[in-house]
Amino acid sequence: MNEWISNSIKIANSTGYLDRLQEVYPVVQETEREIDPEIQKELQQSYMAADDITLIRKLLRLPKFPINDPYVAFFRKNDIFLEYNPQTAKRIAMQIRAMGFEAMIKGIREPKVVTKKFGQLFKRWIQKIGYPILAETEFEAYDKGIVFLQGGDAKLSDFANRRLGCDLDKGIDFLVKAGEIYLIGEAKFLTDYGGAQNANFQVALRFLRDKKGKAIRIAVLDGVIWIKARTTMYRTICELEDTALTSLLLKRFLQSLKRG
Repeated sequence: MNEWISNSIKIANSTGYLDRLQEVYPVVQETEREIDPEIQKELQQSYMAADDITLIRKLLRLPKFPINDPYVAFFRKNDIFLEYNPQTAKRIAMQIRAMGFEAMIKGIREPKVVTKKFGQLFKRWIQKIGYPILAETEFEAYDKGIVFLQGGDAKLSDFANRRLGCDLDKGIDFLVKAGEIYLIGEAKFLTDYGGAQNANFQVALRFLRDKKGKAIRIAVLDGVIWIKARTTMYRTICELEDTALTSLLLKRFLQSLKRG
């Protein structure tokens, strides 16, 4: 087990890990979505009527559908499919009416899911850790220590492919230069085991194991992955020979590159 993984496990299983992690991934209480009074009035009329298709069609125009149903995304592509599939439309409408009008409105007003913003939160935190973030020309000319490349995921991966030969097929979360050393990284906050969280972990692993290019690759991982447990995720990270670490160690890792 390399030192960065070992130290990450120690930090995550010690006092204050989550308290400190909130500096990286702060959870801000989202405000409810607004609904125009006229739209709410129209929804109430449709809700009370027996026209299932009209009710669902109006709900599909809103940013948030009041219930989670795997068929809704299909209807969002083109609501003509409501008329093609009356039994499915009826089933969804019955479920919505059964919950009550107030509950339906509450579902529509539900705030955005915080976990979908973790990537943005990490990048905001990067701006606060004390290193310059420069556009490409200034980035390449910078010779005073550690510097981050400015830009979105696609722009960073374009530089990594064009200048460093990394052959990436997706965006990356950060690109750093420390003297003559280049580093590219993926950042993931894994909040649970299984499902999409495991898929995110696999993305990080594939990124680490692809050695193409002239840049060091690291995965900045946080969350349940570091909990000492009999899970596949924990066993895999313990056996990993590549560099993975908690965000709380990122600055120390960058300083070690500078010294090297």
